[in-house]
Amino acid sequence: MKNYIIADEWSIIEEGFDPHYHQISESIFSLGNGRMGQRANFEETYSGQSLLGNYVAGVYYPDKTRVGWWKNGYPEYFAKVLNAANWTIIDINLDGEQLDLAKCEVISFRRELNMKEGYLKRNFRAKTAGGKEVEVDAIRFCSMVDDETAAIRYTITPVNFSDAITITPAIDGDVMNKDSNYDEKFWDEVSKANQTDGGYVVMRTKKTGFEVATGMKFSVLQNGQVVEAPIEAIKKEKYVASKITLQAQQGQSISIIKYVANLSSQNYQPENLVEQLNDTLNRIVTKGFDTMLAEQAAAWAKKWEHNDIIIEGDVSAQQAIRFNIFQLNQTYTGEDDRLNIGPKGFTGEKYGGSTYWDTEAYCVPFYLATADQKVTRNLLLYRYKQLGKAIENAALLGFKDGAALYPMVTMDGTESHNEWEITFEEIHRNGAIAYAIFNYVRYTGDESYLADYGLEVLIAIARFWSQRVSWSQAKRQYVMLGVTGPNEYENNVNNNWYTSTLAIWCMDYTMQVIEKVKASASEKYAALAARINFDEETETYRFKHIIQNMYYGYDEKLQVFLQQDGYLDKEQILVKDLPAGERPLNQKWSWDRILRSCFIKQADVLQGIYFFEDRYDIDTIRRNFDFYEPRTVHESSLSPCVHAILAAKLGDEARAYEFYLRTARLDLDDYNNDTEDGCHITSMAGTWMSVVEGFGGMRVRDGKLSFQPFIPEKWSSFSFHIGFRGALLNVKVSKDGVHIKNASATQVTVVVFGNEHLVEANGEVIVKNS
Repeated sequence: MKNYIIADEWSIIEEGFDPHYHQISESIFSLGNGRMGQRANFEETYSGQSLLGNYVAGVYYPDKTRVGWWKNGYPEYFAKVLNAANWTIIDINLDGEQLDLAKCEVISFRRELNMKEGYLKRNFRAKTAGGKEVEVDAIRFCSMVDDETAAIRYTITPVNFSDAITITPAIDGDVMNKDSNYDEKFWDEVSKANQTDGGYVVMRTKKTGFEVATGMKFSVLQNGQVVEAPIEAIKKEKYVASKITLQAQQGQSISIIKYVANLSSQNYQPENLVEQLNDTLNRIVTKGFDTMLAEQAAAWAKKWEHNDIIIEGDVSAQQAIRFNIFQLNQTYTGEDDRLNIGPKGFTGEKYGGSTYWDTEAYCVPFYLATADQKVTRNLLLYRYKQLGKAIENAALLGFKDGAALYPMVTMDGTESHNEWEITFEEIHRNGAIAYAIFNYVRYTGDESYLADYGLEVLIAIARFWSQRVSWSQAKRQYVMLGVTGPNEYENNVNNNWYTSTLAIWCMDYTMQVIEKVKASASEKYAALAARINFDEETETYRFKHIIQNMYYGYDEKLQVFLQQDGYLDKEQILVKDLPAGERPLNQKWSWDRILRSCFIKQADVLQGIYFFEDRYDIDTIRRNFDFYEPRTVHESSLSPCVHAILAAKLGDEARAYEFYLRTARLDLDDYNNDTEDGCHITSMAGTWMSVVEGFGGMRVRDGKLSFQPFIPEKWSSFSFHIGFRGALLNVKVSKDGVHIKNASATQVTVVVFGNEHLVEANGEVIVKNS
């Protein structure tokens, strides 16, 4: 665990430069705006260890998998968001010496991610080998207003010399992904050009044929005044730059303002890309840097109005929750139903930037409560539009009659994962997609979605489950063989409790929705049934028979649900008895040893209890929590938040707070020694859940918001915003009680500590602690 980020309520701050932490910081200080983003690479040259990363949402490449692609049913490729043209470059040369912090003496260094206003600021003083000392101030942001653009202001001041300084802003498209399976470069050059005050490069992806035009315009200022200086145009393969040399005076600043745009053929005709690129650049240049920065602050202020969480009395916890919310908002805005939420967002390449079940299980609750209803609807539509591909995926594995298996990893609906075990066996992702539909309707009350889209998806998923189970003559029950649950430290197991529970719930919920749609939109139901050849009587009869005869593992002595068959045959060692030097297991143990151990990567049985907690009494929840948590190593970022929520429900304040900090500061403190690969964006939604559903005890029951809050001892209060069916509530929990303000014209009934309260339009309710 690292501890070098300075605690601050609104900023992420790094004081001093440690090259060993540099790639971690590149992840943590990343920027994005939902349409594009980049890691916090330096503008000037850096020859030390670095992962250069610039990404454009939705642009991907099908990189042939390393294993199994020649076998039936294996994914042929791993779809991944591509490292795109590097637009941050501003090379600095000091009369023949290149400014490079890997080679200079770094006298002082400060980096700040201002989350309140949405920009990255860096200041440093450095001395070259030749003794030249300079001070640099740099600020940049990805615009939330003009979401295909970014801007940089880079100011350099000679401290102890007067001499020539050469500034070279550039666009470099000759990049490759660190995670390229065969060290292949994925881009071909289409065109490039230098312009009077900038230039552009247009690149096309191999195979998929996406085109991206990346362009820049710039101006140079000396002592605050725009200067006209000779420009040397540089053009190489996939690269354009402009070299400007100025005579610098000691103590006098030189600034370059660099405006950048990334336009994709997803949104423009390829033949119009350059024209549209220049129009976009001209528009933002006309605005100017200061106006763009002011617009950025206003856009972020509006976001924080709706999704800020305020924690009083604990700066570390406050910083962490805002960091997680900030990164979520940088990654996904919900404006485009073709886009989704990659586990690393725009902060790194691990997991390929593709869509996983994380979105449905963890991100949906966050967006439901903090964004317009259409944002979550677009996440659901993303899956609906890929239903045909999900049916094709299932057919490749031998399923038929419209059964759908959604992919574990995807960009366009095709299964595209490097690891066959997870691809084939971790079928619980199907259930997460069905659960997201249920969660959306439960929260919003938008039952029209079921008739228009949701039921078709649910039937296809239920068909899959009905074919995936097997009848056991020995047990005289249905069983679920050869699966991997959320706990990926168990592969190819039988009767994973979570997967079986989710499958049965899916079939039952599908039948409930059938009845709803038949009653509310009978014509739509009839048309759907005819189109997908749904024989309701025959197929629901099978659903019911499976539901009534499903096998679940249960230990009578311990009175806990068995994670899977044979779990208790493993040597039962607790995590507390593991030597610290042997963790994380996935970096210290062989895979064989992990599979034979009882250790759990992430919530598995407890994930199911979290989803369906209303089914279980508090004693059942406690027994399972107390059994499984001590065996869980939390080496998945998705694990601590579920444990925090359940611990809070059980009134276990100490463990709830411990798990909250672990999920909230997972990247800031590099808990699992993997932040250098990118931040854990999807699990960041779990941090929000830990506060709102954990400490706030928020649930939706019978169409009403319900709260059962408690406050951690270290906090004096905490508050959060909830949008619910047209109402916008601010809920503040303090030592004295719960204060709910309604900042909307829609009245709403809420339940606090089991009692109903009507919160009038623009009114408030105070519930005192007894």
